[in-house]
Amino acid sequence: MQKENNTAPPSAATVRIRHRKRSNEVVPEPSKANGGNLLVDDRNKYKSMWIRTYSTVWMIGGFALIVYMGHLYITAMVVVIQIYMAKELFNLLRKAHEDTHLPGFRLLNWHFFFTAMLFVYGRLLSQPLVNTVSSDKFLYQFVSSLIKYHMAICYFSYIAGFMWFILTLKKKMYKYQFGQYAWTHMILIVVFTQSSFTVANIFEGIFWFLLPASLIVINDIFAYIFGFFFGRTPLIKLSPKKTWEGFIGASVTTIISAFMLANIMGRFQWLTCPRKDLSTGWLQCDPGPLFKAESYTLPGWISQWIPSKEISVLPVQWHALCLGLFASIIAPFGGFFASGFKRAFKIKDFGDSIPGHGGITDRMDCQMVMAVFAYIYHQSFIVREGISVEIILDQILTNLTFEEQQTLLVKLGQILQERLGHS
Repeated sequence: MQKENNTAPPSAATVRIRHRKRSNEVVPEPSKANGGNLLVDDRNKYKSMWIRTYSTVWMIGGFALIVYMGHLYITAMVVVIQIYMAKELFNLLRKAHEDTHLPGFRLLNWHFFFTAMLFVYGRLLSQPLVNTVSSDKFLYQFVSSLIKYHMAICYFSYIAGFMWFILTLKKKMYKYQFGQYAWTHMILIVVFTQSSFTVANIFEGIFWFLLPASLIVINDIFAYIFGFFFGRTPLIKLSPKKTWEGFIGASVTTIISAFMLANIMGRFQWLTCPRKDLSTGWLQCDPGPLFKAESYTLPGWISQWIPSKEISVLPVQWHALCLGLFASIIAPFGGFFASGFKRAFKIKDFGDSIPGHGGITDRMDCQMVMAVFAYIYHQSFIVREGISVEIILDQILTNLTFEEQQTLLVKLGQILQERLGHS
């Protein structure tokens, strides 16, 4: 009793620190079995649902407006999202006490981030940039020089950051500094590099960006709805509110939506035409066989229930089924990975920038996995093999100087005249 009376009460600062720490941590409840946090049993689920719905409507509306504005605006949106994701993840392992002894150390993280951005986007957008300035001789030569030395510029920028890191090492801070160095590179590899595939998809045609991204959104929404009303069977311990009912219901809905959305989106040239430059003008192109409708005769037992005996299907719809299958079965594991990551660091969300959803990273976990798959699928099964006139022209414009291009034109003209003379 005497020992208890002599115990000093905690200070106000200590109470505030403990309270702030508890608000960010996920406190496990050992008394509840897995599934005790299901949405159907959540008393505040309707309030949470309305907040989440309100944010979702605003996000979808803003997303639709940006898509309508075109390729460059979508690319800018992706860059902004990447910056916010990097900010959330940089702050995850940040320690204020250590940072006060390392002035400028946060700036080093952003140096590596923008160096990676220069390298990745320099390679992805070099050809569209060349096509944009090809009419201006000075700009063309300037851009061509930048592209030629692009890798060297990025390398020396990285080396400058590496030397900066070494020169700022301080005694008794080595472990924290090297931990931050490794954490920064993990973010660049796992998060930034994967999400950058989104930009590659955009310039292949907005269709190859919009359809995969929409399927992830549809899967997320319907997993929430089916889990909200019917969820009873826990799916995975990493995400206690995920249920088999939500997973299966969302999978079926996503696959059906993929087939239907591909038919709708595939009829708009604004969505299907690839962008070869960085302009914002309207696009017109030959849609190609993937986006030309084919008629299929329905079996007799089906036509009895449907007025039409034929249906019109775009060949790309069959590819969309593969995207829908991946979005519903494989992509959610990106969310499970993020859930396990958050549990490891005892946080509920990566941020609080989106009411009802958490941070930007919380919304992009599955999108990153889907973007990589969509790019690989498009390059492996959609892009036609072989050398085309467009590919050769792109290589000529990128790798040859203006004088070399003129020389090539003269020699090509001479060869063609000789062949016409012999014929």
